[in-house]
Amino acid sequence: MIEKAKESDLTRIVEIAVTARTKMLREGLFQWPGDYPNRVNFLSDLNQNALYIYKEDNTVLGSISLLEDKEVAYREITWKKESSLVIHRIIVDPMTQGKGIGMKLFEFSIDLARKLGYDSVKVDTHPDNLKMQGLIKKAGFIPVGYLKGINRLAYEFVL
Repeated sequence: MIEKAKESDLTRIVEIAVTARTKMLREGLFQWPGDYPNRVNFLSDLNQNALYIYKEDNTVLGSISLLEDKEVAYREITWKKESSLVIHRIIVDPMTQGKGIGMKLFEFSIDLARKLGYDSVKVDTHPDNLKMQGLIKKAGFIPVGYLKGINRLAYEFVL
């Protein structure tokens, strides 16, 4: 089940982020340096009503932040659409990865963007994050370009 996060969910979300970041670093993927994403990032998303969680049996197993497109870094390439919802900080507990939770979060973002009247959904990921690139493409997003300023590959799902 996907729902809006509450402040009481933040501790679990941060725990998942730390576990996911540690796993990525162990695998040689340096997408999230330092302590990013952290409680401050997720609290900001929560305060913007942009933080959603995926739960099973009352346990948070993942989260996604869905924000209006105000990304300065996104201006360096030409997108298909202007009015977009942007996916940030999508995480799934490493113990439950590979079970379709990430896909459910992507599908939720697409459905929400439609309901809110956006023209597309945008997302970016690190060039070395092959698993996320595969998931993004499987969800139907198309490559749009390379964001040199933040070293990310950009994708868009046109509604």
